[in-house]
This record gives sequence, C-alpha cells and structure tokens, in this order.
Amino acid sequence: MPAHHALVLNLHQPPGNLEHLLADQTWEAKEILFALDRMPRSLWGQEDLARVHLSLSGTLLETLSSPDFQARVYGIVDCGKLLWFLQNQQIFDILGTGYYHPVLPLIPAADRPEHLRRWQGIARHLFWRAHFSGFWPPEMGFSMELIPLLRRFGYRYVLVDSEHVEPLVPMSWQELRYRPHIARYGDEEIIVVVRDRELSDAQESGMDPGWFVHEIAERTRWCDFPPLVTTATDGENGGWFRNVTDGANYWSAFYRPLLDMIRAGKANLRPSFIHAYLDTYGAHGEVQVATGAWNTGWHHGKGFTQWTGSQTQRDVIARYGKVSERLHAWLDVSPAARDADTRDADDSKRLDDAQWHLLRAETSCNLFWGEAWCDRAASDLDVAEQVLDQLDAEEHRL
Repeated sequence: MPAHHALVLNLHQPPGNLEHLLADQTWEAKEILFALDRMPRSLWGQEDLARVHLSLSGTLLETLSSPDFQARVYGIVDCGKLLWFLQNQQIFDILGTGYYHPVLPLIPAADRPEHLRRWQGIARHLFWRAHFSGFWPPEMGFSMELIPLLRRFGYRYVLVDSEHVEPLVPMSWQELRYRPHIARYGDEEIIVVVRDRELSDAQESGMDPGWFVHEIAERTRWCDFPPLVTTATDGENGGWFRNVTDGANYWSAFYRPLLDMIRAGKANLRPSFIHAYLDTYGAHGEVQVATGAWNTGWHHGKGFTQWTGSQTQRDVIARYGKVSERLHAWLDVSPAARDADTRDADDSKRLDDAQWHLLRAETSCNLFWGEAWCDRAASDLDVAEQVLDQLDAEEHRL
C-alpha cells in the first residue's frame, strides 16, 4: 500500500525582524521573502499532487499584511499576492499556532489563550476561513496540559515530535511513528500526529528525492496499515530553502522532482493532507507525550534547554509569571466588579497595551539565542510593569 506523506513547514519571523533586515541586511531579507514567495510559485499547476501544511506565526502575518511593509518590498515580492496565493486550499492547509510564537509550556497558562485567540483573529481575516483543523505548537513545544486549551479553540489534532511520544498500549515502532494516536488529559482528548525526527532532519539539510522514496519504503516496509509519514521543518531558514538558484533549493531540487517520480509510477508515495488522512483512516491507540520541543541545532528538545539554559533566561521566564499575575489581577475581574468599576476607557487601553507588551515579550526567539535577545523581552516587560505600576498607584489613591 502507498505511504502517505504529510509535509509541514513552519514560517516565523520575530516582531520587526524583517523590517530590520530590510534596512541593515537587505540580501538576507530578500532571501527570506523569496523563500516565502517561491512556495506557491513552485507549485502552480501541481494541484493534482502537491499537499503542503503551513504554520505562519501571527507576527509574520502581521508584517506581510502591513500596507507600509508591502509598499517597502513592492518590486521584491508582492506580499498581497503571496497571501492570496496561500489561500489555495488544493495545495496549502493552514495550521493554527500562537500569535507571538511562544514556547507555550514555558509561559503562564493564563497567557496562552490570548496567543491562540489573536492568531485565529488575523488568520481568519487573511485566509477567509473560520476553522483550522490542526495546531502547530511553536518550536513544537508541547505538554499534555495544553490539550483542553487546544480543544477549546476547535483543533482536531496537534503535531508532536517522535522523540517524546510514549505508547500506553502495545505498539510496534512503525505504529508509534506512522499512525495518528489519541492523547488524553483529564476529560479532554486530541489526536496527535507524530513528526519523524530523522526524516525531518534530512528535509532541513537537503536530500535527494530517490533517497527519500527509498528511505520511506524501508521504514514502512512492515506496516500492515496505511502509514502517515510526517516531516516538519522551518520553511524559510537555511540555505536549502533560501537558495535562489533553480535546481538547487528544496522546491526545484527535491519536491517537484518527487512529484514527477510519483506521476511516473516510480514512487509508492502519496502527498496527503492530515485532515484527509484522518477522515479516511482515523487515529489508533492511546499515547502520552512527554513535555518537550523539537531539535534545533545542538538542542535535543528535552527539558527546553535551548530556552532555559542560563540563569538570565530563567529569570526572564520567572518575570513572565510575575507580570502575568499582576496583569490578570486587573483583567480577570468578576462581571459584578466590572460593572461597578470606575475605570475609564483610557485605563482599558493601558491594560491592552500592557498585555500586548507581555505577549510580545514571550516570543520564543527572545530566549532562543542564549542571552543575546533577552534584553528584548526585558524591555517589553519593563513597559508592561510601568503601566501596571501606574494603575496600582492610581487605585491606591482612590
């Protein structure tokens, strides 16, 4: 039986990063924009076979949809057309994620819903749809306690890394990796789709389509079920995706030749959308998923060492909790207290501003580069605390 291949690409740029690169490192900004624009252009006319899952962070969508940014890059990439092309549901399936791309298990639970809510707000507007079936946890940072939250926002399945999946019923190695499963937390359950870490590493660094077909055939040889092989990487980082030379990047050197092999009957492989696979074959077996992330460079994904390795990083995470607790003491008042509240519109606006700075401080990139970007998180947290200090002082005077 054919193996089903689910291709997943994560696309994220931190707040203001593309604008900064455009001013100071113009060629790098162009490489990123070309890599984004290359996706739909490479797949025109491939609707019969091409199937790509995309996770686009809220900050990236915010930049691409900004009229000012669109005007700056017009002549390099037409961002309006790019967003329009990504609405092609025959080729692209958009996955939900967090707006500011936080490592969700590392931020306060009270802040997580707003990241998901804000992302759905901008994505529904730009992609003209109300429902998103799958969820991409930023940095694949997942913990079981996220399940009720994801279900509350309507997600059917979540992607997790193969390193962290543990069976609760007997399963073969092939079943564990190449079948969707059920994970439960309390009374809630969700389907988990397992990313093959080794094949994803190959996808990130560059691979030959013939090797890929052979490797999948060997890995799924003993499957007595239709296997779902999921590969997931960044889609605009690294030379393999950024290379502008035709025949030397992911789309022209690998993906389109792979589609040609399938059409010619030389590959027993079927590019598939995850939701379509689930509709046909469902999920089997219960698993639990250990808390962790995907592998990035030297980081293996266990313990979130990439984001928590130094005392400075841990101090920033501790500040997330303190600022969040203070903010939600203001935001999470009862309806009766809210009716009796004397705060004016200006106070509400200031609270919105404090929340925006807190959510932006929680961007994963602020902790990803060791301590290099921790000051960005600290600056946003400082602003949020200043607002809260003013509100506390005014409340005390009353």
